[in-house]
Amino acid sequence: MSRALPKYNKRRVLMIGGTAAVVLSGAVIAGNALAGETSKSGTNATTKAATSPGTVNCPAVAPSLPAIPASAQAEVTRNLTLLDTQIAEANKRLVDTVGQGGPNFVQNAILGPLKDKRVATINRIATAIGRTAAKPTGLDSLAPCTLNANGVNSGGAAATATPSATATQQAGNTGNTGNTGNTTAAGTITCPDVASKLPAIPASAQAEVTRNLTLLNTQITEANTRLANTVGQGGPNFVQNAILGPLADKRKSTIDRIAISIGRTAAKPTGLDSLATCTLNK
Repeated sequence: MSRALPKYNKRRVLMIGGTAAVVLSGAVIAGNALAGETSKSGTNATTKAATSPGTVNCPAVAPSLPAIPASAQAEVTRNLTLLDTQIAEANKRLVDTVGQGGPNFVQNAILGPLKDKRVATINRIATAIGRTAAKPTGLDSLAPCTLNANGVNSGGAAATATPSATATQQAGNTGNTGNTGNTTAAGTITCPDVASKLPAIPASAQAEVTRNLTLLNTQITEANTRLANTVGQGGPNFVQNAILGPLADKRKSTIDRIAISIGRTAAKPTGLDSLATCTLNK
């Protein structure tokens, strides 16, 4: 024979059921909120990771220069290298400031100041040539740069921004000047300056000479990068055998091309091979 539950038992069952419903409802709400936060956070992270600041593209200056007098070669080369440095710095700032400012931030904070620096540097090049030859004109038109929004800065924000392809055509070799900021325990590689040892460069050879002077800088930069990336590797002769030796071979070939290009229309410079060997500066 069934017995009805006492009233107080019914109330207890109802209260327990109500409490369970509240707890369950609260869990669902909390779960939904948490899921929403996770989704939003994930979306933001993905968007940020996918953001590409692009790269700065500047017109090459060296191909537009006339024959450079020997007396002006060192100063011209130094300022051509400075143009590369300015682009590299602008690219780095581009990476470091992703998402900052308004729609005109890049133009006002990066491209505008870069143009001003390039105007001053290009004017110094023209002035240096003009001391002993006809001063080139119209070079100011090469100062403005643009943003290549589809460019890729290798290594992301943690890496030093890479100069644009047009920028690498501009530099002259100024010994170890082009190797900036490598202050790791690995030291830096110091190479003899080549540009200052060259005679007057015929106009017909200027583009090729400048391209190979730029390559000398690139070779030093690559060797310094390898130096930093291989700290602690190999035995006592590792740096000489794996870095300095191959670098000397590359430099010799590049220096030979410079001498040959000059020799096509002028006296071929000799004795430049002595500039191929570099040293490690701790």
